[in-house]
Amino acid sequence: MRARYAWTRAIAWGGLLFGFLFNPIALAMAGEEGKLRIVVFGAHPDDAEIRAGGTAALWADKGHHVQLVSVTNGDIGHYAMERPALAARRLAEAQAASKILGTTSRVLDIHDGELEPTLANRRTITRVIREWKADIVIAHRPNDYHPDHRYVGVLVQDSAYMVTVPKFCPETPHLRSNPVFLYSEDGFERPNPFRPDIVVAIDEVIDRKVEALMTMESQFVEGGANGSEPKDAADREARRQRGYAGFKARAAATADRHRKRLVELYGEEVGNKVRYAEAFEICEYGRRPSAEELRRLFPFFPAKK
Repeated sequence: MRARYAWTRAIAWGGLLFGFLFNPIALAMAGEEGKLRIVVFGAHPDDAEIRAGGTAALWADKGHHVQLVSVTNGDIGHYAMERPALAARRLAEAQAASKILGTTSRVLDIHDGELEPTLANRRTITRVIREWKADIVIAHRPNDYHPDHRYVGVLVQDSAYMVTVPKFCPETPHLRSNPVFLYSEDGFERPNPFRPDIVVAIDEVIDRKVEALMTMESQFVEGGANGSEPKDAADREARRQRGYAGFKARAAATADRHRKRLVELYGEEVGNKVRYAEAFEICEYGRRPSAEELRRLFPFFPAKK
């Protein structure tokens, strides 16, 4: 009897092993050990790319998996184009930007300017995080000039615990471990200013980041909702060049503004030489990483001596 049980168990385990070895999904997952999964939420098709495109490219270059999610479809973000055509255009722009950055892109079907912090939208955000099996989640802070930005921050913040609750959205398997939730940088002071817990040097990918952003011509050449048609090809090119310079200046200002933290993270010699950076704040509602874990999650920082 005991021998027959052992033989049966061996057959069962053999079947499981065979299924694993010849299952393409299992094979893919087998090679994923140690790879991070990051999801970056922006309100519109350009926000995630602006706030975290450089860091996303650095992760992607190391083989980690980054999804840039636009919570609205951006369909009122142009001075002339009608909603359906503009939504299609901005989807294509986001996909083109992700191709340059090495990330994946997702645009949710919610109208631009109409995002609200509803239960239905909380469920949507929770499902997106779970489906991506995120280790890190990045989003706007809940204080911002634009209601869509604010409500992305609120919705992601409200999902920070719910992603682990089995009976909330039970049709999408919950996460066993709470991700680290981060806010992207902004300049708003009230009710509380941004705190630069993490500052990432993006010098080696700054040109790729800006190239990706400038594929979004509806916004950064034609000016978006408050823009205008370029007068001619020369005007269009001049606007492109201003866009390139502007985004580089923005990243340079971040590096200068948070120089002290760069030195703390990279060491004095490297930290003082960084020209371009992106910055993030740890949200206290998600997992609170130790300094050692931060270096694992952000493998661009040098090891502590």
